[in-house]
Amino acid sequence: LETRLSRRRLAVLAVFSCYSLVNAFQWIQYSILSNVFAGFYGVSFTQIDWLSMVYMVAYVPLILPATWLLDARGLRLTALLGAGLNAVGAWLKCGSLAPRRYPLTLAAQAVCAVAQVFILGLPSRIASVWFGPTEVSTACAVAVLGNQLGTAIGFLLPPVLVPNTPNDIDLMAHNISIMFYGTAIVSTLLFFLAGVVFEEKPKYPPSHSQAVLQTKPPEDYSYKQSIINLFKNIPFILLLISYGIMTGAFYSVSTLLNQMIVTHYEGEEVNAGRIGLTLVVAGMVGSIICGLWLDYTKTYKQTTLIVYILSFIGLLVFTFTLDLGYLIVVFVTGGVLGFFMTGYLPLGFEFAVEITYPESEGTSSGLLNASAQIFGIVFTLVQGKLTTDYSPRAGNIFLCAWIFVGIILTALIKSDLRRHNVNSGVMNLDVKAVPVDSPVEPESTTLKIQSAL
Repeated sequence: LETRLSRRRLAVLAVFSCYSLVNAFQWIQYSILSNVFAGFYGVSFTQIDWLSMVYMVAYVPLILPATWLLDARGLRLTALLGAGLNAVGAWLKCGSLAPRRYPLTLAAQAVCAVAQVFILGLPSRIASVWFGPTEVSTACAVAVLGNQLGTAIGFLLPPVLVPNTPNDIDLMAHNISIMFYGTAIVSTLLFFLAGVVFEEKPKYPPSHSQAVLQTKPPEDYSYKQSIINLFKNIPFILLLISYGIMTGAFYSVSTLLNQMIVTHYEGEEVNAGRIGLTLVVAGMVGSIICGLWLDYTKTYKQTTLIVYILSFIGLLVFTFTLDLGYLIVVFVTGGVLGFFMTGYLPLGFEFAVEITYPESEGTSSGLLNASAQIFGIVFTLVQGKLTTDYSPRAGNIFLCAWIFVGIILTALIKSDLRRHNVNSGVMNLDVKAVPVDSPVEPESTTLKIQSAL
């Protein structure tokens, strides 16, 4: 089979990254203004935290149906569902611009949370289906970067658009409406762009590994068997847990960042957002560097383990410098923490695809994200309780202990780079071995490929 790169791949990646950005922005826009929204809706901080945690809660029961839909109905439909639900949730929020409408804004956020289920598992699928072997890790990092950039803008923009005006609720509602309506308009535009740009797959496969997968008849694929195979894969199970710990810790820190900063630096809501921005932008740089490094070296386990250890060190430093009274120190330590903790996200996706090939990229990524959501819920609840009852330091030490466990689990992973071996010819899969005019039946070619796998 001929392999060739499609020019459309860049447009697909750009549109996906943009609507993933808007979805991540909607996730964090409440948490970074937790004190503002708690006062506006007249609810507790815990209820505002649930506007973030609903993303995590919705993901866990819906991920298996979503990954089945991705495998059974394809990339285009899944992408349109993610972009469409994102727009619907944004418009619903526009109806919650009154103090007693917390249930409506929670329902709207739940719709956005469902949209996230059809978004988070796509980076590795888009990278594998549309990009060549020397750019696949970088493409995955860019796709994840879009989500990270949305979080960064979610840290920066809401505190600027919605300053805390507790004595003027009407002004507060007006400021919130600017943010909500702007988000709705942008997300609707991106939905229409997704409909124009997204195709199921390029005309020609971009790599030999994709060429091999495309020669397998659809009836040979079993979603149930794919799930069973993944849970029989011990390295993947170890990665599933360690990825969940790291990403769940990031979710927890992001959700509670406003509370941690305001505890030690009263009235610094805007700087709390800027610190969150620093954390995520540094992570975006880390993601791109790690993606380029993986494309160049293919050292998946070594890179993942080193980044994990440095994330642990970064969180320790952040924890014990948070209360020194110098915001500049928090900016620096938050940036270092974000560089490694957020930079880890695409590493986990690509490592999983390598050790589970030829299983579906969407399924492995979906399970990783489900693990992250479960850990994120638990970590946010426990860290939030420790932060409220004791101090931010107690909550962060709790996360440090779990990340240390993740380091041990990552060190135990035995890596077998299956996809890389196919692309490099190590498995000796030659899909051109049978000429077009050969009397050999096509089924025999498929059997040879399946036997080799």
